[in-house]
Amino acid sequence: MGKQAKGVGKASLLALSVMSILAMDGYSAFAQDAPAKQVFGNIALPSAGPSASYGSYAKGCQSGAVALPTEGQGFQAMRLSRNRRWGQPQMIAFIERFAQDAQKIGWPGLLIGDISQPRGGPMLTGHASHQIGLDADIWWRPMPDRVMSADQRESTPFISMLDKSKFLTVDDRKWSPLNAKLVMLAASYPQVERIFVNPAIKQKLCQTWKGDRTYMGKIRPIYGHDEHFHVRLECPPGAPNCKPQAAVGAGDGCDKSLAWWFSKEPWAAPKKDPNAKPPKPPRPVMVSDLPRACAAIASAQSASAGATLIRNREASAMPAAQPEMDTNAPSVTPNALMPPADIPRPSSRPSLN
Repeated sequence: MGKQAKGVGKASLLALSVMSILAMDGYSAFAQDAPAKQVFGNIALPSAGPSASYGSYAKGCQSGAVALPTEGQGFQAMRLSRNRRWGQPQMIAFIERFAQDAQKIGWPGLLIGDISQPRGGPMLTGHASHQIGLDADIWWRPMPDRVMSADQRESTPFISMLDKSKFLTVDDRKWSPLNAKLVMLAASYPQVERIFVNPAIKQKLCQTWKGDRTYMGKIRPIYGHDEHFHVRLECPPGAPNCKPQAAVGAGDGCDKSLAWWFSKEPWAAPKKDPNAKPPKPPRPVMVSDLPRACAAIASAQSASAGATLIRNREASAMPAAQPEMDTNAPSVTPNALMPPADIPRPSSRPSLN
């Protein structure tokens, strides 16, 4: 057996051990000393009870999460096998509202990537954030005019907005004013705190956007994010256990902080001391490193798979985006806001008021 096969075998055994202990009494005590990504990455359903975020976007968990339907008015969820389309009700309602508003400006529909795991927390692979149900990835690729199969949602490739032959340059064959209009629309919602995009995309917006720049400062440059943009909602009002980030600074962000990304510093390889000893492997984040409530959330009773399916009444109550919308856009049918029968849902969804 090769090294890779042995590694896979060990990972599988650890996952099985975690899942076995999840069903045992006294799990909370065990969880304190378990790697957080193994615990939260192997839980299939959200916890029953009220919805809440605990901790920060990159160090926390969530209770009472809600599943984004596989498809709805103006959106389809992608990569369903990841089981990462769970969020706080505010995030799910935001996506549903944004998808409808995006169609009104001419966007064909949103393809939604990762939101969070059923109980949040660190993931087995991928993101450092997305841990408290208030982050969501939205693909730059427009939604097709058909409902995709599960296989198609797994295999459909991303579309990068960058010109791969030039350093940090947007490919004008792929980027259009409608892409800019979409991300600026997302930034205009009052509950959106930040949007992360590739530095080249931020630069493109700074250079070409002719409309209202009030919300430009919310759009932040970061590594990657050329195939999707990352929307982050603020901690909801009256959520004492949700740890907010510092407020975005004044201005549109089209300044020296953006120019830094186009210098050598962000991309330079770290200098290595040839005489230094090899560093020890980083210590994994343990459940005990997360907010104290997270161990209890990990071991809490799951929301019933047979829970009553309810309409997303919150979507109509979401604060509207700031730009004016086309009032002649197609209306939303009641069934468009119903989750499909294969998605377990909590028996109630807290009001956004």
